[in-house]
This record gives sequence, C-alpha cells and structure tokens, in this order.
Amino acid sequence: MPQARFIVLLFSLLVSVNGVFAQEQTPSKKEIEELIFKASEYLNSAQFEKSLVAARSALRYATEINDAYLIANAYNAIAGNYDELSEADKAIFFYNKGLDYANKTDNDTLKNWLNNNLGNMYFFEKKEYEKGINFYKKSLQYSEKIADTTQLVFTKLNICWGYFDIGQFDKGKPYLDYINKYHGKYGDSTTIVALNLLNGMYFSAKNENKKAENFFLTAIKLGTEGKEKFDLSYSHEEYSKFLLKNGRHKEAYEHLAQFKKISDQLYDQDKLKKADIAGLNLELDEYKREIDKIEIEKESQALSLKKSQIIALLFFIILIVLLLLLYTLYKNNLFKKKANAELTLANEELMAANQKAEEASLLKTQFVSTISHELRTPLYGVVGITNMILDEHKELTNSPHLNSLKFSARYLLSLVNDILQINKIEEKRIVLETLTFNVPDEIGIITNSLEFIANKNENKVSIHVDETIPEFLIGDKLRFSQILMNLTSNALKFTKKGEVIISAKQVRVEGKVHFIEFSIKDNGVGIAKEDQAKIYDKFVQIGRKDDDYQGTGLGLSIVKRLIELFKSEIHLESQLNVGTTFSFTIGFESDAQKTQEIINNIEVDLTSSQILKVLVVEDNKINQMVTKKIIEKNNFKCDIVEDGFAAIGLVQKENYDIILMDINMPVINGFETTRRIRSLGITTPIVALTAFDKGEITEEAMSAGMNDIIIKPFEPVKLFQIINSQIIKRRNAGN
Repeated sequence: MPQARFIVLLFSLLVSVNGVFAQEQTPSKKEIEELIFKASEYLNSAQFEKSLVAARSALRYATEINDAYLIANAYNAIAGNYDELSEADKAIFFYNKGLDYANKTDNDTLKNWLNNNLGNMYFFEKKEYEKGINFYKKSLQYSEKIADTTQLVFTKLNICWGYFDIGQFDKGKPYLDYINKYHGKYGDSTTIVALNLLNGMYFSAKNENKKAENFFLTAIKLGTEGKEKFDLSYSHEEYSKFLLKNGRHKEAYEHLAQFKKISDQLYDQDKLKKADIAGLNLELDEYKREIDKIEIEKESQALSLKKSQIIALLFFIILIVLLLLLYTLYKNNLFKKKANAELTLANEELMAANQKAEEASLLKTQFVSTISHELRTPLYGVVGITNMILDEHKELTNSPHLNSLKFSARYLLSLVNDILQINKIEEKRIVLETLTFNVPDEIGIITNSLEFIANKNENKVSIHVDETIPEFLIGDKLRFSQILMNLTSNALKFTKKGEVIISAKQVRVEGKVHFIEFSIKDNGVGIAKEDQAKIYDKFVQIGRKDDDYQGTGLGLSIVKRLIELFKSEIHLESQLNVGTTFSFTIGFESDAQKTQEIINNIEVDLTSSQILKVLVVEDNKINQMVTKKIIEKNNFKCDIVEDGFAAIGLVQKENYDIILMDINMPVINGFETTRRIRSLGITTPIVALTAFDKGEITEEAMSAGMNDIIIKPFEPVKLFQIINSQIIKRRNAGN
C-alpha cells in the first residue's frame, strides 16, 4: 500500500513545535496540537505504538473541549496508523470519523487531507477504483478552492500512482505530466523519491528502458540519502520488477532482498504487537464513547418520561386553546375573504381607471403635440410675412395695423408655448441649463419686449438692481427670464396708469452661490384674500370680465412650477385695489473662471463675410417663401425643393454648406430623407426645421443623422447662430 505514506506527512504542517509535551490536567488547544504533531512524527518513523498512544490522548482531550478541528486531526492520525499497518477497514472507519468532524468546520485544508486519504484507501486497498477517484476529485476541488498548488501536486501524485498500480499508465500520464511540470516549484523533498519512482514505472511500461533505469536509480539514491524509507523500499521493489522483465535475474533478486530488508525494519513484530495493544485501547475508548452516549440518551428518555404527564395535561389545555383559536381564525378567514373580494373588485376598478387615465394622458400629450404643430406652421407664415412687409416697406414701420398683426401672432405663439410648457413640466421633461447672464441686461430685455403693453395701459416701469450682485451669474437664464416675463406681463396687464417696480436684491452668499430675491410690485387691481390660493391653478383667471385681460390662465401656474425647479418658492402679498407683490429667491453661481469658459465657448460668427449655399427642403409654399427670404437677406444662396426624393437627387449633384430639413412632408418624411442622404456618405450638416416640439423629436432626429433642431416660428438670429455653429463644427472636424 504505497500511498499511505503521503497521508501522514501532512501532519507536519499542522504545527511547528519543539520540545516535549508536558501533560496537564486541563491541556490547552496548543498542547493538544503538540500531541497530534508528536503522533505524526512517531508515525513517520514507524513507531506505531507511540503514535497511537499520543493520538489517543489527543482525541480524548479534544473531545473534552469539543473542538471539531482537533478531533478530526486526531482521528486522521489514528487512521494513518491503521493505514500503514494494512488494516484497511479500521483506517477507513477512522478516516470517515475524521471527515464527519472536519465537515463541521470551515477548514477546507483539513477536508482536503481526509478526502485524499480516503481516496488512497479505496483505490489501493479496497480496489474500489471509482470510489477512490471520487474522493481524490473532492480533494482536488478543495485544493483549487484554497489555491493550494502544493496540495494539488500531492493529490495528483497519489492519483497517478493509483493508475500506475493497476496498469492504467495512459490514464495516469496527464497527472504525471502535471507533477513533473510543477514539482520543482510546489513540491518538496518528501515526494521527490516517489516522483522519480513513478517516472521509472511509466518508462518501464513504455519499454523505454534507459530512461526507466535512470529514474529508478535516482529514486534509490535519493531514498538512501534521505528519510523517505517507505518510498525507498517501494523503489527497490519496482526496480526489481523492471530488472526481472529485462532478464537481469541476479540484480532483480538483490533489489528484492533490499525491499524485504527495509520493510522488515519498518514493520518488526514487536512494534506490531505493541501497536495492536494501543489500537485495542483506542477501540475500547471508541466503544466507551458509544456506551456513554447511550447512557446519556437513556437518562434523557427517563427525564422525558417523568415530564410526559405534565406535557399531556399541557397538550390538552393547548388543544382546547387551539380549537378556540381555529374557530376564531375560521370566522376571521370568512371576514377576510369577503373583504378581499371587495378589495379585489375595487383594485380592478382602480387599475381600469388608472389605465384609462394613462390613455387619457397619452392622448392629451398627442393632442397638445398635434395642435402645437398645426398652429405653429401657419404662425411661422404670419410672423415671417409680417417681418417681410416691414422690411420691404419702411414707411409702414409705425403702422398700428401691422404692429397689431405682429403682436397678435406673437401672442398666439406665446399661448401655444405656454400649453407646451405646462405639459412638459407635468411630465418632468424639463432640465435646467447652465448659461452665463447679466441680471440688469435680462431685466432690460424683458421690459423692452413688454413696452407695448406698458404703453397701452399708460404704466411706468421702474428697475432697482442691488449693486452687490455680481456682473455675471451662471444658471438657466431662459427659465429665469420666462419667470420674470410672466410676472411682469401680469403686473402690466392688471395695472392701469400706475407703476410696476422690478427689484433684485442679494440676500446672502453661500460659497460661490449668490441668493438673490426678485420682486415684482404693482399698484393695480390686487387679488382678494379668498382668491389668492387659486391663482396658481391651471386655466384660472380671477375676476376676469368679457372685455378684460387676455390670457389662458397658465402664466402663474408655469411660474410656480419653474420656481420649484430652481428649488425655491413664490410668495404673494396682495390687497384689493391697492396692489400686488410677487417675490421669490433663487441661488445663482458666480465663478469668474467658469464664466470665462462659457463665454469662450460662444461661437463667433464666421459666416457674415461668406456666401454660403443652403438647401431648404420644405413642402409648404408660404414657409418656402418666408425661409428663402430670411436666408437670402443674409446674402446666402438658397435652393428650394418640395420633397425628400428631390433633395436626395439634388445633393448628389450639388455641394451645399448646410441643409434645412422639414420633418412632416408627404411621400417621405425628413427623418427618412436624412437617413438616405447619410447612407450616400454625404456629411453636410442637416438641421431639422420643424413645428414639432424639440423634446419630441430629438432622439429620432439624432439617430437619423441630423445635427441640430430649430423650432418654427423662430427669430432669424437664432437660425443664423445654428448655421454658424454647424459650419464651425464641420470646419474644425475637417482640420
């Protein structure tokens, strides 16, 4: 049984101790470990009696302190002795006991050892090869789990030897290759003799006699010089077989005699007899443990019997209580079923209502989108043609009719934008932007744009800006301007022959954030106390008369929601026939470096001195005329086509600096037209020129290959800013 030898040496890894164990009445874990270490040392030197006595003491002490790890190690030591004494059944019994305790610990190394040892027993002693291989595989799994390459080499050596022992050299060869490859790095002196022996066995089987003899002689030399006497005896035995096979009978006999001599030294009769006695004592200990366990169980049963009457009485009482409880549960269950049925019905109704609400919300969104598109398209024509008339006929600049037409168109556009804005806010589709701006400039632009309303109602507008406010602030100036625009517009509409005061005052500074309080105060009609809670509701106009103030009732609702986006709130002070004050505080960042970066990123107009070639793809005749007029006024060359197919044909013949693409066209829409242009390898910037809301089409426009979007109707300056931006990007990309 060659491989038993590769079990025992693992115990030398358990502890590193010197000196003799001094027995005490209550030994510590360290002292028990010393006992197990001594047992392994005795076993390595074939002193079986001493090894079994030490292991027996260690097992008794480990059992007293109930340490599963130490118990498993002690059983492993005991089993190792029986393994070497060729008592396979006893060895398997104690190895299994050790594995039972090892499985109660988290020590994968110990489980690794015991599975390896059981693999040896079943493979070499019981000749149950499949069972032995299964234990070896479990050992390998633990070695891989704990990344123990040394143990992998060790176990694979055992598997290799097992296959060679039954003549299956081809199955053992992969394991031999692995050991040859990694033994130099991960093996040690305890397995070097066996490695040379296995190589000799393999080459002998393959009739490569010269290699085989070299390995056998190396194994014998290393075994003679070292302490591995078991492996030395096996080397003599296998070399004897090799010599006999090759007809070298005299030498074969000499090495067989050496094998017997070393084996007799290791297994002398006196040692075996003493080991039998020590082993018998171990078995008696094991039987005593079993008897003690039975006695404890009997005492426990007797105690249980004494308590049985009390338990029976308690059981009867509990049974009565349970019956009452079951009855209560039954009644409660009936009530729950009824309640659940009502709840299920209510839930189904709620889900149906929720589905209808979602459908209604979707329909509302689609309706708003469609209406806004259908209104913006003609508005683009109205605003554009009005501007054309005013540009071409300077004498009509002060015409009240044209100014009224232009104001009405812009007012209608603002109503459409208000409806879209409130819809976006409710669907949480607004994200604040980061731009740099000057507070006095923004207020001035707003008051100038509202000059028509102020003059109409004979109102004076006063502006007070705190001088401590930084020159440049960073924030969403568009949303901020919209808030001021709505509040100032309301103040001017509801005040006649009065004054509207717009104030901006810095109230505190936190780091780089400057908190500014804005207030819009008027001395107009005021708002009654009972109506003040309603003014932020959608489509609500307090005290409106048939010939009174214009609007949809969305302005203040939008203002409140936009201020909330800035993480602030709006405050109202008002008294009928005295006036109204709206105020709010917003924190804007002030950072000179960041401001300079934003200013530097603003594109410089590089197109004013150039004549660019622009292609407009638009099916609406009025829009064609308006767009062409705007573009040619800037000295650009403009070509018009009415559909996508015409555009695709034209861009293959002509080179354009930019393409303005309508989205909603018959036959083939703007998205598909763009995709086909891009498929031709044409990289000319394409800007969507559409009446759809930007948020609705951005994703599809970008995926189709468009570069930007501008919403109709637009200010000409906005169009040329986008054209300029795209020209710069294309030029930089070309560089």
